[in-house]
Parts: sequence; C-alpha cells; structure tokens
Amino acid sequence: MKYLQSQMVFKDYKWTAKADHDNPKFIGAQDAAMLNRQEGYEMLYFINSLAATWNWNNATVSSFQNLERIIKTEVPSNIRTHGEIKSWIEKQYAGKGI
Repeated sequence: MKYLQSQMVFKDYKWTAKADHDNPKFIGAQDAAMLNRQEGYEMLYFINSLAATWNWNNATVSSFQNLERIIKTEVPSNIRTHGEIKSWIEKQYAGKGI
C-alpha cells in the first residue's frame, strides 16, 4: 500500500517541489538529504520510503497517518536529514510500534 496525498492528515503542505523520486540517482543520496517538512511531495515520498524500508506490507492508512504526525510534530526541528529522522523514530518507537 502506498500513502496518498488525499490521505494525509496535514493539509497545509506546499506542493511546489518536483515529484521526481523515481530517479535512482536522487534516491541514492537520500539519507543525507534534508527533509523539508512543509513540502508535500517530500513528506509523501519520505513516508512511503520509510514504510518500504520497514516492510510495512500490510500497513493501514492510520499507520501512515501516525507516522506523518510523528514526523511533523514530534521529531525535533534540529533533526533534519532523512537518515537522522529515520534513526530518531526508530530509537523513540523501538518495540512500541508506530
């Protein structure tokens, strides 16, 4: 299952970033890339990327929405790269589930 724009909790995203995340050169450098939490395409891509990394094969919409809320409201603002955000979530929710 993929998380869709229409399912996102927050509706105040900007949708100006290019939605070209199928480019393998782009994906290869994502751990060090900064996540703009205001850009809808970036958030949507990142959430779906985390779900794939964590093998969320049978995830529900509410699981994706909870992950979106965590990224937007719980992850400290000084944690900004894809890799740092992923690590922070894994440490905070280890054994608890999202």
